Amino acid sequence: MENNRNYIVAIALSVLILIAWQFLYVNPKIERERSVAEMQAELDKDNPVTPQGTTAASTPASTPAAGAVPGAATESGQAAAVQSARVKIETTSLLGSINLTGARFDDLKLREYHETVDRSSPIITLLSPAETEHGYFAEVAYVGNETTGQVPGPQTVWTQEGTGSLTTTTPVTLSYTNDKGIRFVRTISVDEHYMFQVTDQIENTTGAPLSLSSYGRVTRFSKPTTPSVYVLHEGFIGYLGELGLHEVKYSAAEEDTTIAPGKATSGWLGITDKYWATALVPTQTVPYETRFSHFTDGRPRFQADFRQDAITIAPGQKGEVKNMLFGGAKEVPVIDGYKTSLSIPRFDLMIDWGWFWFFTKPMFQMLDFFFRYFGNFGVAILITTIVVKGVFFPLASKQYASMANMKRLQPKMEELKAKFGDDKMGLQQAMMALYKEEKINPLAGCWPILLQIPVFFALYKVIYITIEMRHAPFFGWIQDLSAPDPTSLFNLFGLLPFDVPHALLIGVWPLIMGVTMFLQMRMNPTPPDPTQAMIFTWMPVVFTFMLASFPAGLVIYWAWNNTLSIIQQAIIMKRHGVKVELFSNLKGMFGKKPDPAK
Repeated sequence: MENNRNYIVAIALSVLILIAWQFLYVNPKIERERSVAEMQAELDKDNPVTPQGTTAASTPASTPAAGAVPGAATESGQAAAVQSARVKIETTSLLGSINLTGARFDDLKLREYHETVDRSSPIITLLSPAETEHGYFAEVAYVGNETTGQVPGPQTVWTQEGTGSLTTTTPVTLSYTNDKGIRFVRTISVDEHYMFQVTDQIENTTGAPLSLSSYGRVTRFSKPTTPSVYVLHEGFIGYLGELGLHEVKYSAAEEDTTIAPGKATSGWLGITDKYWATALVPTQTVPYETRFSHFTDGRPRFQADFRQDAITIAPGQKGEVKNMLFGGAKEVPVIDGYKTSLSIPRFDLMIDWGWFWFFTKPMFQMLDFFFRYFGNFGVAILITTIVVKGVFFPLASKQYASMANMKRLQPKMEELKAKFGDDKMGLQQAMMALYKEEKINPLAGCWPILLQIPVFFALYKVIYITIEMRHAPFFGWIQDLSAPDPTSLFNLFGLLPFDVPHALLIGVWPLIMGVTMFLQMRMNPTPPDPTQAMIFTWMPVVFTFMLASFPAGLVIYWAWNNTLSIIQQAIIMKRHGVKVELFSNLKGMFGKKPDPAK
């Protein structure tokens, strides 16, 4: 029958789209970390800036290439942090310290986030000293010339003025006076979330004008150990004013070594992970050169850096340089808040909403709204699904009504088939005339399936990228909606004492989803063509296995959406006086097949 054929074609196309999407965007592309080689005793041999920062170049490459890190990466983060003089960081969101050598941010932990759903597991470590295996740090320093003396650089030892830790209410002040008598006073403050303010007062006590440039860098000595997927960007990122958004993956940086987008006046740049990021926000009024690099001179590392144009400070005068550093979790309201409150252009792009951000971000905002009301993201998904179904209700109702009318035409269609026999062209023309006469859309069955695809994608993107969904529980055994259902049919959902391979993790919710999909497809008559009937029968099984590896939140959405669609279709069919085929089709599976003409 024509309507069933169109329905099957629509389902088959949907499956092909989802399989292609699974292969191209979802399946993790496991990246093995590069082996860590012995570091050279001094990694600045090719660095245009000496450890004292006394020379300069005309390009952003004048920032340090390595950071003067001695020895191999063998120490633990805690041991490396203890070795140097430090200022503690203690806020409700952050825990760590600032290394007084270089005034470097290389010890930062996120107090509110744990490595697993177990609240007793270690908290997330974002930044670590360069001496460690997973060294990751950020710093702001200067490039001078022969007349400036030794301006602050990676080796500069700052002195803390006073005592105490850096908190949201107590900034810390560091000072350094160089061999020319030029005094640098650095004030570091932090808000209740993840943004640091670094303000430098530079006093020119010499009798000549002082010219120097500020630079900043985020350096990382290893790539993330979590699988990389195409649906999410991880690596270098920056919104560089008029140059726009730049995203450079780790693999691209390894191939091109150095990527220099150019000079910008406003914006930000850094390194982003799935849930965390470290980014520098230069002074928004001074032009700066930018660079994303991968260095292999000794120990491989990735570095995002900028160098601002030189400023001039007259003799006996003071100058001020302000930079900001973000280091923390990519919480949506926090990131959006910085864009507004600190006037950081397009800081919201730190979160990878994708090309369809105009659909994906509103989806998150709706979920977040219901979460704040009900306190459970799983419930928020259920309510959001109802809202989405309500939005599409007029269109879906028309399509289901058209499908119901198609079923009423089955006797006439059978008569046309008998009349035209093997004359396929004549049959096609007669059917099109019948559709036109009855004002029926023969592709009606496609739309309910196709409408799910953009919603499905947007919800998947939200569940996968937003930290709010990370470790978000539902009920029962679902303690993380962003992870697959942990149960499996093949060990009787944990009753049998053995683990099953990942490919066989067919949990409870994927099975529920498969059953609801099976029932939804059985709402229509079984196609008379054996091949179509086979596809009709096995499609829910294919989807069950395919979606079993998807986040549980997405599978819950699909199952709930199927259930609502079954109810909606049944009501519309009854309203139009059309028989609901569900029970007849189920009986036909185990006995005499129902006559499709009835």
